[in-house]
Amino acid sequence: MSLQHFINNAMSAWMNQDGPDSDIVLSSRIRLARNIEKFEFPTIATNEEAQEVVKIFEDAFADKVCEPVGKLELLKINDLQSIQKRVLVEKHLISHHLAENSAFGGCLLSENEEVSIMVNEEDHIRIQCLLPGFQLKKTLDIAGKLDDWIEKEIDYAFDEHRGYLTSCPTNVGTGLRASVMMHLPALVLTQKITRIIPAINQLGLVARGIYGEGSEALGNIFQISNQITLGKSEEDIVDDLISVVQQLISQERSAREALYNTSQIQLEDRVYRSFGTLVYSRVIESKETARCLSDVRLGIDLGIIKDISKTILNELMILTQPGFLQQYFGGPLRPDERDVRRALLIRERLELEMESNKRMEDDGI
Repeated sequence: MSLQHFINNAMSAWMNQDGPDSDIVLSSRIRLARNIEKFEFPTIATNEEAQEVVKIFEDAFADKVCEPVGKLELLKINDLQSIQKRVLVEKHLISHHLAENSAFGGCLLSENEEVSIMVNEEDHIRIQCLLPGFQLKKTLDIAGKLDDWIEKEIDYAFDEHRGYLTSCPTNVGTGLRASVMMHLPALVLTQKITRIIPAINQLGLVARGIYGEGSEALGNIFQISNQITLGKSEEDIVDDLISVVQQLISQERSAREALYNTSQIQLEDRVYRSFGTLVYSRVIESKETARCLSDVRLGIDLGIIKDISKTILNELMILTQPGFLQQYFGGPLRPDERDVRRALLIRERLELEMESNKRMEDDGI
């Protein structure tokens, strides 16, 4: 399989699109937690009950069309190989919990992979919508339409005073988790992030790593999301997050400008060293890859590097993860083998980009 063919067939469509404020906000996500009335929650359900829930979704929603997103295909977790499950986690389409703990779970996916509805995760239903850039309102609107579509066929577990009932008390109420994935290298380099994160926490929000709770902020990428789901409407939760994200965008842009104005040579040196590492390395670990990609992305956003597309970096952030590497190279790899193959894949991808740019230049485009 050629690298270009693999990329074309491996990447979610939304990953190669720019959205509003996409120099800083990589993606917007809305997740709604729901459970089915009169069914035990997945955390205590028997295998038979879990299978019954999957059967409900298979009969009612698989291969059916929901107007905002098109047809949804059901993937059953126990039909997937371990590498396939890992790839879905790396693309943020399913959670680690669903991949590792739910033999009788599933996932309804839209063709463009902007919508993923997890079945028998921590709750019976986890509706997730992902869009590029800063588009929380639009993402909430799509999630709401999916929620209404499902509720036409299923009675939700709901309490008049508490709202939607969920396995974890922190999700009771709206069941809403709104989040944005943000690239904040300048706030990290200027160490302002160390005072910003505690301030975010005091506002009822939380900053986590790229894969959510318990994960590390690799490549200066932070997931900012709400913690409170009870006592506020969905619209108020999203409005509060939007307000904080707008401030973070402003502070990150100011920090970038200050860095460039006061330390231009040092910043350019950092960017080009990282670019050279990506272009020439024969062995590279995932943490170093994330750091170098962050530096190069910052260089592109500031106009230091002009002939590499930001979408290449979006691709490489995903393609260099362990699951994708093993899928591309055809089977399980030891960690040291992954480091060699990761460097090879990065070199091949950047060579493809440079060859494409040269052809365009020769053609006068």
